[in-house]
Amino acid sequence: MKNIAILLVLLITSGLSAQNMETYIYSIKGQDTLRLDVFTPKNIKKSDSLPVLLWMHGGGFSGSHRAYPDDQNLVKYAAKEQNYIGVSISYRLLRKNTATGFGCDCTKDDKMETFKQAAIDYLDAAKFLVENAESLHIDASKIIAGGSSAGAEGILNAVFMKDYFVANKEAYNNVKFAGLFSCAGAVVDARYITEENAIPAVLYHGTEDQLVPFASASHHFCDPKKDGYIMLDGSKIISEKLQEFEASYYFNIVKGGGHEVARIPIEEMDKIFNFFERTVINDEVIQTKIIKTTEK
Repeated sequence: MKNIAILLVLLITSGLSAQNMETYIYSIKGQDTLRLDVFTPKNIKKSDSLPVLLWMHGGGFSGSHRAYPDDQNLVKYAAKEQNYIGVSISYRLLRKNTATGFGCDCTKDDKMETFKQAAIDYLDAAKFLVENAESLHIDASKIIAGGSSAGAEGILNAVFMKDYFVANKEAYNNVKFAGLFSCAGAVVDARYITEENAIPAVLYHGTEDQLVPFASASHHFCDPKKDGYIMLDGSKIISEKLQEFEASYYFNIVKGGGHEVARIPIEEMDKIFNFFERTVINDEVIQTKIIKTTEK
């Protein structure tokens, strides 16, 4: 395996959970040692090469962690029930312990730098998986990018805005994403979604999300006079771009829903993975929009 010198391997095998877990260091950046947890099916064969769900947790770029129960349960589920490699990553929490946080007092420049570095960390994690694909039993052509809230913003910018945020794009020439799974996410500028980078997408979003806009609006709905005013394009705009390019999507709209829709919909995983089976594995084109209403 490449990069063996920087690997921290913690092997945990559980008969109850029916998957194996290993932890690796994928990058060291200043004071931050960035790790990822790799869950594999318990009975994986040496010859297996499996699709991957590469997950980025939420937390406003200031909190939470890769082993938060909801996030870890998702990647465990991917390995145990769907025969995927499930991966949950740490990344730099650049707004942690800052006076302005990530709201309307955080400057536009600081927000853009946070989005940029989160996207780069995510790409570095994907690059690590690609470089070690054989040893990790990964099919590098079938990486599903996934995240919720801040993590969804990170993965959407990594998938669609690499040309904007990354100076050394050639370093990631071998990183290709086959699909994405976003819970309450947005991209900095949907005009960067093109026919070339449009991929099958699962999108969950509430129409009344006051933190990450459902359509096109300011982040946290900040007033234009505030330092943190920055426009973002949410799931509605992303789905419209995918529609334009005849790319697959499974768009779950929650009418009246707020940012709680960032919660991982673990009860709907069978439908989500069925969508990826049909679109990523079998190359079908499916465009589905589901509209739900919040319970009052």
